Amino acid sequence: MGILGMLLVGLGCGTLIYLGNPGNMGICGACFLRDGAAALHLMGDSSPPSYLRPELLGVVFGAMLWMMIRRRWQARSGSHAATRFFFGIWMGIGSLVFLGCPFRMLQRLGGLDLTAWIALPGFIAGVGVGLWFEKRGYNVGKTEPVPAPVGLLVPGLLLLAGILWFQGGVLQGPAADTETGPAHAPWMYSLGIALVAGAILSATRFCAVTAGRQVFQKDRRMLLATVALMIGFGLVVLTTQKSIPGLEGQPAAHQDHLWSILAMALVGLCGCLAGGCPVRQLVMTGEGNGDAAMAVAGILLGGALSHGFGLVSSGAGTTPAGQTAIIIGIVLAVIYGASRSVLTTGKSSG
Repeated sequence: MGILGMLLVGLGCGTLIYLGNPGNMGICGACFLRDGAAALHLMGDSSPPSYLRPELLGVVFGAMLWMMIRRRWQARSGSHAATRFFFGIWMGIGSLVFLGCPFRMLQRLGGLDLTAWIALPGFIAGVGVGLWFEKRGYNVGKTEPVPAPVGLLVPGLLLLAGILWFQGGVLQGPAADTETGPAHAPWMYSLGIALVAGAILSATRFCAVTAGRQVFQKDRRMLLATVALMIGFGLVVLTTQKSIPGLEGQPAAHQDHLWSILAMALVGLCGCLAGGCPVRQLVMTGEGNGDAAMAVAGILLGGALSHGFGLVSSGAGTTPAGQTAIIIGIVLAVIYGASRSVLTTGKSSG
């Protein structure tokens, strides 16, 4: 199920590129939440064109529908929501310095974007540091069943925002007309493909961070599913010439390789400490996890902060502010992970 399902997700992401989404960006948790932040007018005049991506609704509600069909949907909370919110912010910042969340990184790998291949070791190293903390007692906390409204709050707000956006209501912005604004596939195709993807991502429990963990573990099933995603994506974008292999001229990418490596190290570490990559957090939000919804809110805020403070990269490269933010983020994440590990070890020893 995992390998075949993720092959289908990869094909779907590639199809979204063919239909009009930005290059190597079929589905991206951080970038699409950043676009949503602009749509919600959370950025200043220098913000990118706003567009509430239908893929966000599709992933969240695809996961929700899958769990409801199986009668396994359950609102949950209680796993250090503030921690998830905090590391969500840094995942958003790190992703926009690299120009893509880990899920988009996998698509860039499948499209043979060599700049992403250079950044990959940084992501694996960041996950490895997080795994090292986990082995020494760190954990993000355990969720428990809670009343259903807790798990429905953020999906409900997202649905309301989507309805208002597509009706041209109070959230109408410069790209409310889906014929304008940033590159995008027709919204009906975007929504439909993302609904299926969300259901598959929920069924397989796919997470780029978990796949990164398996580099250091004996279990390789999610790594194989990752390869299937990359193959499915590559088959579409390479055969339709929507992606050109190499280092030069890659869409929404830059060649400040050291900072790409460090940015993805930050995202990998924060994803480990927060319990999942940005797309996994979206899926868990649909499954009723209120704490994952806080991580999603953090990623959205991280995207807004990245533009507001000049942290986001461009094709020309990273910015000094973005580089500084990455160093600060890594230091804070290491301090937090180490302190939690020490405190947990101390309690267990006592």
